[in-house]
Amino acid sequence: MKKGTLKQILLLTDGCSNKGEDPSAVAALAFEQGISVNVIGILDDDQTEHPQGLEEVEQIALSGGGISQLVYTKALSQTVQMVTKQAMTQTLQGFVNAELKQILGPEQTMEDLAPDKRGEIMEVVEDMGETCDLEVVVLVDTSASMRDKLLTVKEALIDLSISLNARIGRNRFCIFSFPGRRKDIQKVLDWSPRLDNISSVFPKLSSGGVTPTGPALREAMYQFSKKSLLRSLHKDDASNIEEA
Repeated sequence: MKKGTLKQILLLTDGCSNKGEDPSAVAALAFEQGISVNVIGILDDDQTEHPQGLEEVEQIALSGGGISQLVYTKALSQTVQMVTKQAMTQTLQGFVNAELKQILGPEQTMEDLAPDKRGEIMEVVEDMGETCDLEVVVLVDTSASMRDKLLTVKEALIDLSISLNARIGRNRFCIFSFPGRRKDIQKVLDWSPRLDNISSVFPKLSSGGVTPTGPALREAMYQFSKKSLLRSLHKDDASNIEEA
């Protein structure tokens, strides 16, 4: 089975969108393009109830074929790692089930197999989770209510980078924040194999303004196609140099 590259958008937010298109519809479009959308809704540590705005978190992830999780700020670091890894496993299981349907027919799924066979397949899924390439666009809500949470977000993303770099497969990350100064979305960190150098970037982030989650998700989705285009352009340039 081909390992390929797993593509994820990781959305970190604490409230509902209030500008632009429906984020759930954009998440569904991303999922159609092979990109899973995972959402972490960040609660204040003294919050006793989930605000109504965070109901959107579950719907975006559901439409985007990803994982959703509501979390208090103090537990954010572990949650970011957990959601990213769970989403990888879920995506890989989807690939495996699709392959099995071709082999066994549309009526059978992995649950229909004998326990020992199912165990063998899960071992394959775990192995692929360690060896496949992973590309993640991290999308950070920097609206006014996120001001006191950005330091924790930074630490959580550095922990995520350290954790995932223990894998055999290649990792590529980029970070965008929303809203931007002049646009709906602003680049914080370009594609990189590690997130260590975000320490110098995060203090410069300003918080405030509206929450254009839908437009931000659409721009995040485009980053994967831009990356593929740049990669093909570099290959063409290399071929032209060799010919010359």
